[in-house]
Amino acid sequence: MKNRVKELRESLGLTQAQLGEKVNVSRQAINAIEKNKFDPSIWLAYDLAKFFNMSIEELFEFRESDRK
Repeated sequence: MKNRVKELRESLGLTQAQLGEKVNVSRQAINAIEKNKFDPSIWLAYDLAKFFNMSIEELFEFRESDRK
């Protein structure tokens, strides 16, 4: 699922580790989300959206082809 996490994180001047600390996950989890290798849980998606002050739908692009 495509997302804007990297773009928004970089616009705030945060490292992956710093963002991970803000939402209580590892740097590796942030890296995997940014590279579209990991779809976050609904709770992590909510925490990231809340951190960036936007809706989950604004942060993550849901496509029917992403369904497994």
